[in-house]
Amino acid sequence: VEPRRLDLRIGGARPLLRPHRVKATSRLGTISPDRTGRASAIESRGTVTWVSHRGGPVRALATGSAVRRRLPVVLDDARVAWVTDVDGDDALEVLDLDAPDATPRTLVAAGRIGRVLEMAASPDGRRIALSTHDGRLLTCGVPAGEVARTVAPKEIDSITGDMSGLAFSPDSRWLAWSASGSGPWEDPGPRPLRQIKIADLNRGRVIAVTSLRFTDTSPVFTLDGKHLAFLSIRSLDPVYDSFSFDLSFPAGCRPLLVALAADTPSPFDPIVGGRPLEPPEPEQAAQEAVAEAVPAETGEVGTPEPAAARARPAAPRTTVDVDGLEHRIAPVPVEAGRYSGLAATKHGLVWLREPLLGQLGDNRATVDAEPERARVEHFDLRTLKLSTVVAKAERIEITGDGSRLLVVDQDRLTVVPSDKPAPKDDDDEDVLRVDLDRLRVEVDPPVEWRQMLDETWRLMRDHFWREDMGGVDWHAARDRYEPMLDRLGSHDDLIDVIWEMHGELGSSHAYAIPPRAPADADRRQGLLGADLEYTGDAWRISRIVPGDASDPKARSPLLSSGVNARAGDQILAVDGQRTSRTTSPLSLLVGMAGKPVELTVRPRGGADVRRVVVVPVADELPLRYQDWVTDRRNYVHAQTEGRVGYLHVPDMMSLGWAQMHRDLRTEMPRDALILDVRSNGGGHTSQLVLEKLARKVIGWDLVRGYAPGSYPSDARRGPMVTIADMFAGSDGDIITAGIQSLGLGPVVGTRTWGGVVGIDGRYTLVDGTMVTQPRYSFWFEKFGWGVENYGVDPDIEVPVTPQDRVAGNDVQLDRALAEVARLLKRTPPVAPPVIPDLPSNGS
Repeated sequence: VEPRRLDLRIGGARPLLRPHRVKATSRLGTISPDRTGRASAIESRGTVTWVSHRGGPVRALATGSAVRRRLPVVLDDARVAWVTDVDGDDALEVLDLDAPDATPRTLVAAGRIGRVLEMAASPDGRRIALSTHDGRLLTCGVPAGEVARTVAPKEIDSITGDMSGLAFSPDSRWLAWSASGSGPWEDPGPRPLRQIKIADLNRGRVIAVTSLRFTDTSPVFTLDGKHLAFLSIRSLDPVYDSFSFDLSFPAGCRPLLVALAADTPSPFDPIVGGRPLEPPEPEQAAQEAVAEAVPAETGEVGTPEPAAARARPAAPRTTVDVDGLEHRIAPVPVEAGRYSGLAATKHGLVWLREPLLGQLGDNRATVDAEPERARVEHFDLRTLKLSTVVAKAERIEITGDGSRLLVVDQDRLTVVPSDKPAPKDDDDEDVLRVDLDRLRVEVDPPVEWRQMLDETWRLMRDHFWREDMGGVDWHAARDRYEPMLDRLGSHDDLIDVIWEMHGELGSSHAYAIPPRAPADADRRQGLLGADLEYTGDAWRISRIVPGDASDPKARSPLLSSGVNARAGDQILAVDGQRTSRTTSPLSLLVGMAGKPVELTVRPRGGADVRRVVVVPVADELPLRYQDWVTDRRNYVHAQTEGRVGYLHVPDMMSLGWAQMHRDLRTEMPRDALILDVRSNGGGHTSQLVLEKLARKVIGWDLVRGYAPGSYPSDARRGPMVTIADMFAGSDGDIITAGIQSLGLGPVVGTRTWGGVVGIDGRYTLVDGTMVTQPRYSFWFEKFGWGVENYGVDPDIEVPVTPQDRVAGNDVQLDRALAEVARLLKRTPPVAPPVIPDLPSNGS
């Protein structure tokens, strides 16, 4: 019998494919206000809407799930431009707001501008500046009238790295930006060196305002065009670490101001004759500068046609004297800290002052306390006074005339004056709460998923660390997976297809991570940090997980003061509801995480029944992790009579850094050390960890009445053995390779994960799904390119059998103990010297 193909189709309602409306604030993107703050162009979920701020309707400018629009900018209050992928690669479209039946017109065709990272429009609406993924800075001219044909972008600068912070001068002639630089010192990490540059767009001349020495970002021209302000991390005022002997610069940023013309006085210095008691308003100063305004030349890009120009004061002219430019930089007289969102406003500057926060949240008053938020501050360049405009904000935008701020905070948009504290009363005429519920965003899932897959493919094409895609026919890969779109039944199916398409490259770190839905507090499981069992006729506590009191997230609810619970106690009821064989305590704790709960407890031994109050936790992982670490540390100490220390590092991020230091000072001074990086989740701190591990005792600090201390401090005194396994990956691979490369000691266990091409998480798709592109390849002097897709072999291989795992036998730790004992016999630990006796002659 010949086989034959069966065409099987499974029917069903497939409700997840139905078009539906989503809340615009759930994916609120770029907000671009007009000159006076009357309205804004707002992007949400790939659509662009013109939103009047007070007493008016909204107008959809571009909708539909088949196309993603990004980065809208307002041009001369009459038009809006945005980036679109309607033709595949990024292109620019412009729409005329005054035309009742206007449709978007293509200004720059697809394929000419790469992936646009940032976009800015000149104040006169006649130029658009773009920074691209491939390190180019482009500008394109915008016709005064209807866009009848596409224009060719002009390259202003090109570098290795990227450019950001695009800002035009008030006269639209000058463009400023922040650029990374090429060279052996360049680092793709979170704080690379960056410098400020400006370009004379009329003459095509690029000028470096700052040298490539610090991290200079966010340039803006003041409203009078005489100064350029920017943020710079160059305040080198070190702070001693409170836990270990170290110094850092946690608050090294401050706003700086540079006078562009050599004869422009600094607003911070004394001037001849003194300053006027009532400095002129910026608008008056602009009117006085009409004579200096940029002359209108026939056909010159940057000069609006009279018919298209909006009524406004003439723009003051910006003059730049290159000689001595960097030496005219002066710090704004405010405290160094953490700043972002710098903008030029009425009378001065405005910015976000970011709070100095820990990465884990352990410094907060309580585990559940809300973190401190950024605040908006205004610095008046006339009076040199600093004031808080808004107490809490996530980001800000500034109107074209600098008079008003658009403040985004927790899905709310508020318009407030830029130069004075915003009233707390929402009914005040100076505070305008913009109703964003008027925005209507319709999503057609199958259509949107097709756009998302195509954008994912393009992002990987443009950013994968090898331009040749590792020999993979990337176009063929898209052709292979695109037909599957017709068979998807859910967003989860799309994520699976993206993972499979990424998998064609055979690379690590190629992820697709959907947005996480907010937790339902009513269904969040409450946990007691204990093992429970039903024995006899009651639920009993078989073991309370002790955790670690130094970790606020690792405290057992049953060990809280006043609870006095012990193993063997019975839990009879939860909030008055009786437990039974079929009703466990955990079933009665659903939705009770973080909430006070009454437990009825019968202590072991038959004592009187008690009622106690506990607060169940939502996550027992920190609790059980600390218990696991403590168990192994105690085991190592017991097996070696305290001679060998034990440190486990769970990842190479903030959590791992904190965990390593939790016991560094007590474990490192022992005769030897076992470093455990099993299940290390990776990150980026391996080089910092290696610096600690590689310290070698070269001297001793001896003080009368105190124990001798090693120099340098926290240095190993004897051999080190590292334990690694298949779950130590990414930076867990790198730390293992680094230990072997530096010869710090043998590695015991199994081969590591094998993924060292790093990512930065720069891109999200239209619905918030994060897609990553392996960009940062890694080469080792000892291993070459061989760690990716292979891992690091241990020096001593010790696999863990299923039988050992079930029995709880840590055979890898036992082998590490045997190896460290062998090494101690061969190489005894260093010891402090004995103070010699004085010579008998007393000299």
